[in-house]
Amino acid sequence: MPKRLETALNRAKHAAIGAAIGAFLGGLINRKFASSGAALGALVGASVGEKRLVVSSYIDDVKDRGSDA
Repeated sequence: MPKRLETALNRAKHAAIGAAIGAFLGGLINRKFASSGAALGALVGASVGEKRLVVSSYIDDVKDRGSDA
């Protein structure tokens, strides 16, 4: 269960950051684009958050294998 919670929190954190960046960039173009930018930024941020967690878990597994030998 802690792994699922960590995954959910990591995705939520990156989605929030992505939404903020997307809204900012969309707002620079036009006021109507701010919400679209936020939605796209949240989608990208959630994807990045999930992939980043997978990569970091692989790195931790490799480190653990190296310390066992």
